[in-house]
Amino acid sequence: MKLYVFFIYIMGYLLLTSQDEQSLESMLEGFEYPDQDNTSSNYPESAAPCSLQVPEFNSLAIMIVYIIVFLFSLVGNSVVVYVICSMSNGRNSTDIYLMHLAFADLLFCSTLPVWAVDFHFGWVFSNFSCKLFSAFQEASVYCGVFLLVCISVDRYFAIVRAKRVLSSRHLLVKVICGVVWLMAGLLSLPVAIKREKIYAPELEQYICYENITGESSDQWRVSLRVLRHTLGFFLPLVVMVFCYGWTVGSLFKMRSQQKHKAMRVIIAVVLAFILCWLPYNVTVLTDTLIRGGSLADTCETRYRVETALQVTKVLAFMHCMVNPLLYAFIGQKFRNELLTTLYKQGIISKKLWMSYRKGSAGSVASFRSRNTSVSVVNADGR
Repeated sequence: MKLYVFFIYIMGYLLLTSQDEQSLESMLEGFEYPDQDNTSSNYPESAAPCSLQVPEFNSLAIMIVYIIVFLFSLVGNSVVVYVICSMSNGRNSTDIYLMHLAFADLLFCSTLPVWAVDFHFGWVFSNFSCKLFSAFQEASVYCGVFLLVCISVDRYFAIVRAKRVLSSRHLLVKVICGVVWLMAGLLSLPVAIKREKIYAPELEQYICYENITGESSDQWRVSLRVLRHTLGFFLPLVVMVFCYGWTVGSLFKMRSQQKHKAMRVIIAVVLAFILCWLPYNVTVLTDTLIRGGSLADTCETRYRVETALQVTKVLAFMHCMVNPLLYAFIGQKFRNELLTTLYKQGIISKKLWMSYRKGSAGSVASFRSRNTSVSVVNADGR
C-alpha cells in the first residue's frame, strides 16, 4: 500500500509543473466552467466563477503517458487476440471471454491518442469524431467491466460448483459476449448524443464536452454519473468480490499444487481492478456529490477534485495495459500457447521451445491425476 501511495505521488509530481510563485487564488481567477448556466448559482453575484481547469498540469507529460499506455496496450492485447485465435487445442469459455476483453481494451486504447492530442492542443477534430470517440471509450469501459464479471462467474462455477455448464456450450458463451457488447453500446448512447465540439472562450480553444443546457443540466449529469458508478464499477465489484471470495475459500480446501498459483492470479485480478479504477471512481463520486449539493461547493474544493481527477484518470487508463499481463501472460496455458505460436512462426528455436515444454510437462501431468486439480488448471491456468 505504501508503494501504491508513492506511485500516485510520483505520478502527480510528473504531471505537474512548478508554479510556486502563483497562489491558488490567482490561478482560480478569470476561469469559468463550461456550464455557465449553473456555475455561479451557489456563489454571490460579485464573486468570480470557479475554474475547472488546472493550469499547472503539464499537458505534454500527460500526452506522452497516454501514448505510452496506447503502445503497450496495443501490443499486449493484440498478442492476446492472436494467440487465443491460433490455439491448437481449442478454446474454452474463459479463453473466449479473454479474447473479447482484449478487443474491449483495444477499442479503449484506440481512443487514447485522440485524448492525448485533446489534452495538449484542445479538440482539433470534427464534431462527429467527438461523439464517436466518446462513445467508443464509454462502451469499452462498460464492456470490459461486464466481461470481468463474466470471467469471475465462470471461475466461480468451475471451481466452487465444479461445473462447466457454460464452458461446454461455446455458442451460449458467444451469445453472452454479444449481449455484453450490445448493453455496452446502449449505455454509451447518452454520451454519444450529448457530447459535442464546443468552443470555450475562457480556454480559447475547442473542447469535446457534454452540451447540456437548462435548469436540469446538473441533475441530468448527476443521473448519468450515478448510472456509471452503479453499473460501471460498484455493482460489478460486488459480484467479483463475492465470486472470487468463494473461489479462494474453495481453493484453500483443495489439496492441489496449483492452488497457490491460482490464488495469486485471482488476487491479482481483483487488486488490479480495484487499484486502477477505485481512486478514479471515488474522485468522480466526490465530484458528483458536490454537483448534487451533498458536499460543500467551494472553489478550493473543486480545484482539488479536478486535480485528483486528472491524476486518477491516468491510473485508470493504465488498466487496459495491465490486463494482458494479469489475464494471459502469468498463466501457464497461455505461455505454452504463446511459445508454440512463436516457434511455428520461426521466432524462437525448437530447442528453446522443447526445453520449456519439457519443464512444464511434469507439472501438467501431475494435475491430471486428480479431478480437482484438472478443474483448477482449466479455470485458472491462464
